[in-house]
Amino acid sequence: MPRAEPFPYRGATAVVTGASSGLGAAFAEHLAAIGCDLVLVARSAGVLDEQAERLSGHYGVSARPAPTDLGDHESRRALVEQLAGSRVDLLVNNAGVGSYGRFAELDPDREVAQVELNCVAVVQLARAVLPAMLERGQGGIVNVASTSAFQPTPTMTTYGATKAFVLAFSVALAEETRGSGVRVLAFCPGPVQTGFGGATGDSHFASAFFAKAPHPEQIVPHALEALDRGRSVAVPGLANRFGAVGANLAPRWVTARISKRVLRP
Repeated sequence: MPRAEPFPYRGATAVVTGASSGLGAAFAEHLAAIGCDLVLVARSAGVLDEQAERLSGHYGVSARPAPTDLGDHESRRALVEQLAGSRVDLLVNNAGVGSYGRFAELDPDREVAQVELNCVAVVQLARAVLPAMLERGQGGIVNVASTSAFQPTPTMTTYGATKAFVLAFSVALAEETRGSGVRVLAFCPGPVQTGFGGATGDSHFASAFFAKAPHPEQIVPHALEALDRGRSVAVPGLANRFGAVGANLAPRWVTARISKRVLRP
């Protein structure tokens, strides 16, 4: 198979969700540095305004805030309509949320909202931008999954399942679009110091799994390198890659049992 040409970032318009912090902010920074104009999506309007002003001033690109609560159907629908009528060269579906604990003891509304944000928003945004990309014969979609996508994750039951969905959705979409000029990547990092661990509401879990994790700016280049190479899945880190391969080889009940021991409260 011939090596893919690097993705044409300079002058392209990239939409980054969850752009106010963590991996999303790192994606925005890196893309601006290589010449991408940006549409920054997150709930925090004030943070986005400051971020857009800083990125445009520092890198000389256009950076536009698009404050949106992607977990809210009406707010998300407005963004979907906006993107469907605009030129989007690259979509980074990064926004996501997780929870930690025994499923029966977690807030049921939060678990449903997790599916809404981690899965439904990913599908709707991808569907909004893909037809125009296919018509132009060029574009890219990066869906941020997780190493949790490769095996069941007791105590992170809903989160792992949503990321398994993102992985399967992305790989299937990459195959559908093969040869079209559109690239689709499932990016599956392990723990990253993004504030995600603390957002689950369990401080012990956050300190145990995220204290020594890499920073977002160390992770983002792996995603863009994989996009340049036309890959459909990227797992940064040798240990993470071994884990993903091992999870695919072992029976699911075995990987679930191992995950339970690793993640137990």
